[in-house]
Amino acid sequence: MSKVLIYVGSLLIIVGLVMHFVDFNWNWFGRLPGDIRIEKPGFTFFMPVTSMIILSVVVSLLIWLYRKFLG
Repeated sequence: MSKVLIYVGSLLIIVGLVMHFVDFNWNWFGRLPGDIRIEKPGFTFFMPVTSMIILSVVVSLLIWLYRKFLG
């Protein structure tokens, strides 16, 4: 379990550094069709349904690839 935590932490650090130093426009994430956004004076509700489905598919694919080739 400790090795998994080290690998996940290292991956998060690498992803964070890439996102910080690479000028990539992430404005589309969270604004996809299917993401719910309700804005009223004094109230904002945001539920990124489509974005989280895409993120879930990507993470599931990465876990499947890890188990297939390294597990």
